Amino acid sequence: MDEDALSRILKAAGDTTRRQILTLLVQEGPLRVTGLAAHFDMSLNSVSKHIKVLEEAGLVTRRTLGREHFIASELEPLKLTEDWFAQLKSIWELRLTALEELLVSKE
Repeated sequence: MDEDALSRILKAAGDTTRRQILTLLVQEGPLRVTGLAAHFDMSLNSVSKHIKVLEEAGLVTRRTLGREHFIASELEPLKLTEDWFAQLKSIWELRLTALEELLVSKE
């Protein structure tokens, strides 16, 4: 597992604004940066900084047409988080099974 990539994804998804940006992009498709910024009560520069973090995590891509920048969601990297959570779940399931076996053997 790529721990650095997972850390970047979790950092990016750990912020409410970035989750909202990603949700908007999934719901509406690619949007101009200015179109994204219109949804938030913050400066265009602040929204751009959030987009940059999402780009570094691989969760969005940018396409430039002239002076317009279009941002699109990329959900494939989220597979890393799914895999990590699946590993955690399997560890807990093993521990719970062992606990259940211990409790049954004590009866």
